[in-house]
Amino acid sequence: MSRHSVQQSLLFVTRCVVIGLAIACLVFLVRRGTQSPFGTTAGAPTSYAEAVAASADSVVNIYTTRLVTDVDGSGVASTSREFNLGSGVIIDSDGYVVTNHHVVEGAGEIYVLLADDRVATPVIIGEDSDTDLALLKIDLEDLQPIRLGRSDQLLIGDVVLAIGNPYGLSQTVTQGIISATGRGALNLTTFENYIQTDAAINSGNSGGALVNARGELIGINTAVISREVNIQGISFAIPVNLVNGVVQALKRDGRVKRGWLGLTMTNISEADWRRLGLPPNSGVLLTGVNENGPASNAGVQRGDVLVSINGREVKTGQQALLTVASYQPGTALNLELIRGGRAVQTVAYAGDRIDAENALR
Repeated sequence: MSRHSVQQSLLFVTRCVVIGLAIACLVFLVRRGTQSPFGTTAGAPTSYAEAVAASADSVVNIYTTRLVTDVDGSGVASTSREFNLGSGVIIDSDGYVVTNHHVVEGAGEIYVLLADDRVATPVIIGEDSDTDLALLKIDLEDLQPIRLGRSDQLLIGDVVLAIGNPYGLSQTVTQGIISATGRGALNLTTFENYIQTDAAINSGNSGGALVNARGELIGINTAVISREVNIQGISFAIPVNLVNGVVQALKRDGRVKRGWLGLTMTNISEADWRRLGLPPNSGVLLTGVNENGPASNAGVQRGDVLVSINGREVKTGQQALLTVASYQPGTALNLELIRGGRAVQTVAYAGDRIDAENALR
């Protein structure tokens, strides 16, 4: 056989193999029916109607009134009634409704409007300004509680739906994706651990539901960064795992009991890490110690560097705050400090954050 004939034969065989593999791959994908050659889901939904149907009836409209006093230029005071709109979510058949603290804060009257047009006057079970959550209870039958998801399993890029009452337009649904999780340092609340999404959350959406593509609650909508130059609808929701913990505490005690040490602190600069011989992002500088507070009673001093709490390394002031708050009042906390270049250890007994704040007012 000539060299030309061999080359032609090899070319023919190669083409047959390539075509055969392509056909086999296509057959496999058709039979499997789940993945395209580019890794996208061939069976991805073109509609989220089922998710909306499973969750929308659990989202309620909340109307509140407040008495507002205004003083004119001549010093004459006048009182008027201010109306506000918000949203809430029915979380169980007993009539518990979660919303934002700022939706009901200072309200003189509160009304809850259900998706079936029934109206109820709720009882406030408890409020938690530190997370901007409040728990209400309505006395109605045949309620539609929402299914709860898990916010610790969220992935960047997951599809989400925001359901609420923006501008009084009840049962409005907007769609987006998870842009980030664990967002903090926004100065919106004391304890921040937000889900960030590009789903539109507008005035009146506060307290409404952020649900996944299965219609399960994964967050309570709470804040939005206004549309300004170079800002495109960045919105935030409180993750449902955090909501669950606050709800259980409010049901049990009417408030959330959190640990408190009486410290103010700041993150340490890179130069100070080197000077103190600490690894990067390790320890926080104590800029203030409340007199007669738990930390002060344990011998903690202003200027100390707090390195760990009960063996948990401290990296930022926010993390230290969250760590202390996660313990119940009365819990013994082992504090590791650096003072004047020397390691110091002491034990402080956590106080009650709310009691301390009330005493300091």
